[in-house]
Amino acid sequence: MFDIGFTELLLVGLVALVVLGPERLPGAVRTASLWIGRIKRSFNSIKAEVEREIGADEIRRQLHNERILELEREMKAMKQDILGTGSSNSPPAENSAKATTETAQSVQDKNPQP
Repeated sequence: MFDIGFTELLLVGLVALVVLGPERLPGAVRTASLWIGRIKRSFNSIKAEVEREIGADEIRRQLHNERILELEREMKAMKQDILGTGSSNSPPAENSAKATTETAQSVQDKNPQP
């Protein structure tokens, strides 16, 4: 990201030595490195949290889509049963009401109200 070579680091070190002096330079370097470490950890923590949230949203969206596809399959099966491919002897209207009730019950079983 930043293109800092050895000569630039050496120049910064010499300037810091001249400005701060040999007595205060080790303490200043230690303090600067602690702050840089804290900032890096903060950014990494925020980055991990955002990635976790994005992943959680994707999983929720995928589960929702799977539920919709399952309901669509059930509706197609009900439609085929209503059109006369069902094996029971009851009239189609009774099959439709029975299938609708069963579908509603299965959706409620899968998604209980909080």
